[in-house]
Amino acid sequence: MRYTDIAIIGGGLAGSIAAAMLGRAGIPSILIDPHQVYPFDFRVEKIAGDLQLERFARTGLAESVLRSATLDGENWIARFGYLLDRQPSRQYGIMYDALIAAIRNEIARPAEFICDKVANVATSSERQKVVLSSGEEISARLVVLANGLNVGLRRMLGIERLVTSHSHSISLGFDFVPVGRPAFPFAAMTYFSERPRDRIPYITLFPVGNRMRANLFTYRQADDPWLRAMRRNPVETLNAALPRLRRLTGEFDVAGDIKIRPADVYVSTGYRQAGVVLVGDAFASTCPVTGTGTDKVFTDVAQLCNVHIPAWLATDGMGEEKITAFYDDPVKTECDAWSNGKAFSFREVSIGTGPYWQAQRWARFFFYLGRSWLRRLHSPQAASSAARPANRFRQRPHAADRA
Repeated sequence: MRYTDIAIIGGGLAGSIAAAMLGRAGIPSILIDPHQVYPFDFRVEKIAGDLQLERFARTGLAESVLRSATLDGENWIARFGYLLDRQPSRQYGIMYDALIAAIRNEIARPAEFICDKVANVATSSERQKVVLSSGEEISARLVVLANGLNVGLRRMLGIERLVTSHSHSISLGFDFVPVGRPAFPFAAMTYFSERPRDRIPYITLFPVGNRMRANLFTYRQADDPWLRAMRRNPVETLNAALPRLRRLTGEFDVAGDIKIRPADVYVSTGYRQAGVVLVGDAFASTCPVTGTGTDKVFTDVAQLCNVHIPAWLATDGMGEEKITAFYDDPVKTECDAWSNGKAFSFREVSIGTGPYWQAQRWARFFFYLGRSWLRRLHSPQAASSAARPANRFRQRPHAADRA
């Protein structure tokens, strides 16, 4: 039997951050995951925005981890083939497996890593027992479930999942390659949908190393024929859905495989138990379109490791009343509610057909345009940048553009 304070099950984003944070705090912890080196997984591919970066900073890992990422510096905002704004940007592009590797490099004793699968978990108000596939047993004061979408161990503990929106959205990831020239005219770009009937909220293009990565989001069912068309003829299908995109990108190609990830929105039930706490997607999911899933992970783990675990370890036992304090944490609950609300409001503002949602889309269009004009008025450098041609590769509009 191996003894520790914290056993963390699942070595993805939430689990690896928790292990690194607890190690830095001098709290004995064991991170358990079946992958010595985390494999490719189409999940988080960029960390972006002041709020998200602030939440990452609360973990104490942002500065060191983001050295492995690619900063874009400027992001174009566009719709209908028009450049609305060139906004200063702090988007850091990094593939998920590289992100996990960078975080795991920050794990130091007394935290440690075990490459194995968990076969069984037994919990109580005192100590918890974790049995590995190898037969090794671990005794811990607290189990942190950070195993994402894996439901087996949760069901073993009587924790179920309530899906509130089946196939809420689908994410597609691929490399976006310029044709006939070495690079695109932008560092990064967010291009919003042209027509609600295409069920695409936006496509975001951003650098990861020397590649331009594309994340495309759509509100469709997992068996929609459009997804098969994207796999077979991605350029043709994308041009049909976003016909004016080429006005800004020029001709492009899609390189490598297209990764497709459907996402349900769900919450856990029966999770208020002694000895075990759920973080990240193990607790609840959100819609990847909003980009707030990463905010939830950073918030969950920062509050758990900075606030609750040190307080819990200061006294005996690990009863339900202690665990409940984490789930009722106002910082966590506010972030959860904000993220869940955005999942549904973003969908409506993207594909809603009523007058209200049409007005919302136009309001956003003019917001970005107005912000660009204000930036030019207050910054001579921005005005000079905006005066340059938005698209060196602009072509005569295609027939689809005029429709």
